[in-house]
Amino acid sequence: MEEEIEMLLDEAKAGNQKSLEHLAAVLEKIRAGKATPSMLDSVQVEAYGAGVPLNQVANVNTLDAKTITVQPWDKSTLDAIATGIINANLGLNPQNNGSVIIINVPMLTEERRREFVKKAKAEGENAKVSIRNNRKDANDYLKQLRNDGLSEDVQKGLEATIQELTNEAITRIDQLIVKKETDIMTV
Repeated sequence: MEEEIEMLLDEAKAGNQKSLEHLAAVLEKIRAGKATPSMLDSVQVEAYGAGVPLNQVANVNTLDAKTITVQPWDKSTLDAIATGIINANLGLNPQNNGSVIIINVPMLTEERRREFVKKAKAEGENAKVSIRNNRKDANDYLKQLRNDGLSEDVQKGLEATIQELTNEAITRIDQLIVKKETDIMTV
């Protein structure tokens, strides 16, 4: 029984950690006004007869807070890369100078910033739902263990521990969202 309890707590922690990592990855892709190579992570390029991620056909770097450069490994893919960036619908306009693609990232309008904040908050809510689902699954499993002979006192103690894990994860989510909102709204 102790092994099952230990496994349950480990799974709850791991599930919460996965939710937090996923949220962090999603928030990284939401634009905050300054140019970052991760802005182009979703770009697919039609090269060599297949759709491939941009980072597999070129180096993506930033020159400054407003400029992204894309240096292809094979210059014959320049047009395909530019097309892929346009098709990704990121609101970016790639400039092909014959050897490198330069993207000037436009400043965000106040309205667009608010949209990005709203999107970040929605992603935060999705992460909270995931955390709460982890809690529900753990509590359901505790009820099964209760039917298999787990004492009520131990069950209540474990439910409190699981609630603490849930509260910690939700607090962390709120911190990530506040940080991202500050990033987005900073001009």
